[in-house]
Amino acid sequence: MSKRTGGTARERLEAFEADRAVMNERIFELDHLGINRFFSLDNQCYRDGALDGKTKELLGLVASLVLRCDDCVDYHLTQCVEAGYSDAELVDALNVGLVVGGSIVIPHLRHAVATIDALRERGASAE
Repeated sequence: MSKRTGGTARERLEAFEADRAVMNERIFELDHLGINRFFSLDNQCYRDGALDGKTKELLGLVASLVLRCDDCVDYHLTQCVEAGYSDAELVDALNVGLVVGGSIVIPHLRHAVATIDALRERGASAE
């Protein structure tokens, strides 16, 4: 069961993605220069550079876990799965976040594992 919706992890993830899309559109409607520049900077940050974009998404995942942002964890896990990371690679990265962040990260680790399961379930049903 999910804290956010009372449903499954997959339902929680789908609700998050839908809400994110709606609210991002609403934010873009504000047409605020500073906000638009920040969103652009965030987008550019994950493009290939000295590090490839795939690696940067994994770094974003670890940082999100340490910062204890479940929405950010969901977003970066989605990007990491789409980039082709295996479960073993994701779990290894989550271990780094756990070691850096300490035991306070454990609830967010649980959230991340449920999200991985939901993403894999969704991918399997899409095939």
